[in-house]
Amino acid sequence: VSSSNPDAANLIFRKLRSLELSVFAVNPRTKEVEGEVCHPNLSSLPSIPEGVIIASPPQSAKPIIEECLQLGIKYVWLHSSVNQGSFEKEAIKFGEDHGLAIIQTGCPMMYYSPVDFGHKCMKWVLQLTGKIPRK
Repeated sequence: VSSSNPDAANLIFRKLRSLELSVFAVNPRTKEVEGEVCHPNLSSLPSIPEGVIIASPPQSAKPIIEECLQLGIKYVWLHSSVNQGSFEKEAIKFGEDHGLAIIQTGCPMMYYSPVDFGHKCMKWVLQLTGKIPRK
């Protein structure tokens, strides 16, 4: 989870940890997240993850995607909520042009049980509008 949006990122981080998934916090501006070591970048992680959830401002997306490509990470989720989230059109095109599988709508919290009411509503609206992530 790469973030400068502590609310969304911390929620996702806590949820993934509660499911006993291997998850790392990444943020160059802090050394600790939720009592765990926070890494300054993806290259500093103890192991290379299969995927990355980006929950940071849109201008941060492309450099993170570039680092994913350098490390051979193939899956990226650009977190979004009621605002723009991490969505950045140029970063998405760049990543997809280089073979990354990129989800650019919604939040991973829509899929990890138990799903809270707000994320159930988000998933329902995205399904209704045909914008639910299908990758």
